[in-house]
Order: sequence, then structure tokens, then C-alpha cells
Amino acid sequence: QLRESGGGLVQVGGSLRLSCAASTSTHAMGWFRQAPGKEREFVAHISWSGNTKTYADSVKGRFTISRDNSNNMMYLQMDTLKPEDTALYYCASELVGPLEYQYWGQGTQVTVSS
Repeated sequence: QLRESGGGLVQVGGSLRLSCAASTSTHAMGWFRQAPGKEREFVAHISWSGNTKTYADSVKGRFTISRDNSNNMMYLQMDTLKPEDTALYYCASELVGPLEYQYWGQGTQVTVSS
């Protein structure tokens, strides 16, 4: 099981840190988001070791993905937030294909107000 936390309401330019708690150890993990009326989109990916990190162009340079395998946790540090970052953010684990994951959390809402 995956459980996200850390979402909330923040002003433009602000920061939030999302957390994803896994019930067991995991391999590759990722963050996705879905805004109202839009399809779910990839945000960031991290390998088990943390040595490989991939970001969507829209968040590159502003978001940082990380993980703590000793505690089965993954994080997404989001800085310089923009209104277009408003979405329900999901964490996912266990790659089954290119940016395709087997397990998903329920999501945590991030709202960026202008």
C-alpha cells in the first residue's frame, strides 16, 4: 500500500513537500498528478538506489524527488509553485513498463492560489 501526505493550499511561489509512505520495500517509484478535466501526467521518477531521477519538463528545476529506503518513504519537494501545478498528486511504485506502475496511492491535493 502507498499513502501520500503533505498536500495543501499554497500561494504562488511557495513550497510544499509531499511524502509517500509504502507499507513494504519498493523498487522504482514515481509521482504523477491529475488536474481537473485533464489526464493524469507523469511528474517524476526515482530508481531504487536514488541514482536515477527523471522529471517532466514542466517541473524540472523546481521539483526534487528523493527517497529513504530505510523507512520505505519517497518525497517530492516542490518549490516555486505555479497555479498550473494545482492537481491531485499520486505516488506509484513497481515499474511494469515505461513510466507504467503497478501500485498507486489515493492521492493528495495540491492547490496553488494566485
